Amino acid sequence: MGLSASKQPPAKLSIWLKVLLIALVVVLNGYAIIAMYANGEFAFALLTLVIVASGVYVFTSKKTYAHRYIFPGIAGMVVFIIFPLVYTIGISFTNYSATNLLTFNQVLQQFESKTYTDDSGAFKFGLYQRGEDFEIIVEQGELLYSTGPIELDSQSAVSIAHELSVLNAKPSEKPLAIKAVIQNKDALDKLILVTPNEQELVRKGLREFAGIKPLFTPLLQDGQSSYSLPNGETITSEFAKLNVKDGRILIPNMETGYFQYLDDQGELTGRGLKPGFTVGVGWEHFKRVLTDEGIKQPFVQIFVWTVIFATCAVVFTLAIGMLLACLVQWEELKGRAIYRVLLILPYAVPAFISILVFKGLFNQNFGEINMILGNLFGISPAWFTDPVLAKSMILIVNTWLGYPYMMILCMGMLKSIPDDLYEASAMDGAGPITNFFNITVPLLMKPLAPLLIASFAFNFNNFVLIDLLTGGLPDIIGASTPAGETDLLVSYTYRIAFQGDGGNNYGLASAIATLIFLVVGALALLNLRIMKKNAN
Repeated sequence: MGLSASKQPPAKLSIWLKVLLIALVVVLNGYAIIAMYANGEFAFALLTLVIVASGVYVFTSKKTYAHRYIFPGIAGMVVFIIFPLVYTIGISFTNYSATNLLTFNQVLQQFESKTYTDDSGAFKFGLYQRGEDFEIIVEQGELLYSTGPIELDSQSAVSIAHELSVLNAKPSEKPLAIKAVIQNKDALDKLILVTPNEQELVRKGLREFAGIKPLFTPLLQDGQSSYSLPNGETITSEFAKLNVKDGRILIPNMETGYFQYLDDQGELTGRGLKPGFTVGVGWEHFKRVLTDEGIKQPFVQIFVWTVIFATCAVVFTLAIGMLLACLVQWEELKGRAIYRVLLILPYAVPAFISILVFKGLFNQNFGEINMILGNLFGISPAWFTDPVLAKSMILIVNTWLGYPYMMILCMGMLKSIPDDLYEASAMDGAGPITNFFNITVPLLMKPLAPLLIASFAFNFNNFVLIDLLTGGLPDIIGASTPAGETDLLVSYTYRIAFQGDGGNNYGLASAIATLIFLVVGALALLNLRIMKKNAN
């Protein structure tokens, strides 16, 4: 009894510590969920809620005791693989772009907060020192207004309103010099001065305040359910706005994701006012890829080049890697260890360094490669401007970077081939070349097949090589999106997402990324089928 009693306090302590830890996790993540929901990040709020709720259930329920060991891995897969994939696919069905980043409510608030300077004229002002505070005296003609002693707070995150009172006479002292106004510029910019007749003034210049009014007011006033246009049509949108300055009507276009003005016939006119808001566009981006010649032609061309590049990358690296592996395994070769080290060095050097070195070597004007070609043959190839030469250069550099990996794989697999096969073949009079094609290659290809598929998938998305070496250049003539002759699908997607003219088109880029996922996913399934077949 005494022994069991002595063990009770530590057990209770561990239980309380577990409860406190779970409570802390719930409180912190609960606050994060509320903050994300308040900022309109509904998807991230829902993801956090699901992960935290699942985690609390798994780690507190006896029924799920065994699952707590695999929960971190599953949660990581959901957060870093499944959620980004689903989120990307979701974006592909929207007009999400640099000009359509915000939600409808955020854009609506921006238009409602727009103001303009009215025609009441400018109000000159003077800044006076009052101890540690300041006094602002505003004048318009013979009228004088004063804020009284106020504190100028430049750290305030919002505008501060101060009511003005009528002043009978100017102070006897002179206002502070313009230097003091400049020093307090940020604080003065946050002031809203309200005159006795409720006119709001904001700083317009170094020595002036001016009246401001809301630029847009609701078209439908209280109690109104519709607004009739001169042509007889009616507007029922509660979000319609009236431009006070010019009398034009502004309404949201839920198809394009922009606020647009109406013309005299009640039709939407213009391209829309920025910023725009995010709306669903259905299969529009996928249709553009298939029907818009400015996108379809570059997409097909880049897709074909991507497949050719990935295939050639695998074939070239495998051929050179396998050949070199056989040579360095040749027992008659002296200094094999040194050759192995030298041949593996390209794999040891970081890829981005090697790529930048090759970029300098292939430079048309100052590169060592053109210097040698010029001295020997009198030619200076345009490696970066000619599409064929640029693609050839990419394959050369990629082969240099990739052959050591294949060589290492083949070196390990060559040891598993029985020497008896080569001895029997030698007795039949076969030479090294015959043995290579009849014994070595067939026996290596079967275990290498899944790795070759994985290599194909890697090169299919080899963004770093293209981005650092050519940047996708030279450009494809006639393309309506950023597209280059040497672009792979992954770099093409990146350029659409982050280098597009007139607003980065994340929606279109996500649609192309979804198509890439389908292709790479098919390769992954093929890889699994081959591995399963080999296992059997």
